[in-house]
Amino acid sequence: DKNGTIHTFLLEHQSGIWSKKNPINDVAGSAPEGLMSLTADSKDNFYAVWLDIRDDRKNKICYAFTTDQSTNWSKNKISYQSPEGTVCECCKPSIAVSNSNLLIMFRNWINESRDLYLLTSTDRGRSFKAADKLGNGTWKLKGCPMDGGGLVINSKNVISTVWQREGSIYLSQPNQQEEKIGSGRNCSITDPESPIISWNEGSHLKLKELATGKEYELAEGMFIKAIRTANGKILCVWENEDKVIFARL
Repeated sequence: DKNGTIHTFLLEHQSGIWSKKNPINDVAGSAPEGLMSLTADSKDNFYAVWLDIRDDRKNKICYAFTTDQSTNWSKNKISYQSPEGTVCECCKPSIAVSNSNLLIMFRNWINESRDLYLLTSTDRGRSFKAADKLGNGTWKLKGCPMDGGGLVINSKNVISTVWQREGSIYLSQPNQQEEKIGSGRNCSITDPESPIISWNEGSHLKLKELATGKEYELAEGMFIKAIRTANGKILCVWENEDKVIFARL
C-alpha cells in the first residue's frame, strides 16, 4: 500500500475463499516503492523479495518465506546491500525456486552502472552466495531504466535470465556470454522447462520461443506476459489503451 506495507492473501482451492495473511515486511513502511516478486515451490513454500529502505532509507534487497500452513512470514532478511548505498530504486526484483535452489535477480547501482546481478542460494534462502553480475557489458546511466527483466530456473537447475541494457534485450545464463534477443524494453521470461521470452519493441509486442527459435509479432500494447498452457499452446496477456487483452497462439 502507499504506506509501504506488503499485503498477501492465500486462496483455499477447495472452498474458493481468499484469506489474508500477515504483512510480509516486518518493519512498518519499509517498502514504499511497491516493487516485489513472489514464487512458490512444489511443497507449497512461498518466497518473496522486494526493495526495502529500513534503517537508512536506501533501497536494499530483502527476502522472506512462509508456508501455506502459516499466517506469518519469516523474519525478514537483507540479502544484499550495494557497497555504494543503494540498488536501483525503480526496477522490480525477480525470484525463482527449483528444488533447494533459490535465485534472486535485481538491478544494481555500482560505479554509476545499472547492471543486473544474481543472488544464489542452495538451501532455499537460508544463506546466499556473493552476488554475481550478469552479462559482459555495463550500462552507465544516471537515471533508473524502470526495467527489471525476468528469471526462471528449471527442474535440472538450469538458470535463464532476460533483461534490457541500452535498449537491447539479452538472454543470459550465469558465467556465459549474453545473447542479444532483440531491441526494446519490458522483457519477461516464463515456462522454465521450455522458456518463452516476451518484450516491447516500441509499441509492438514481441514473443520468442527459445526451444524452436520461433518469433511472433503481436498487436500493439504494453507489458506483455505469456505462459504455456497444459496443451502446449501459448496464452498471452497485455495492456492497451486502458484495456487488458489476451490471445492464444
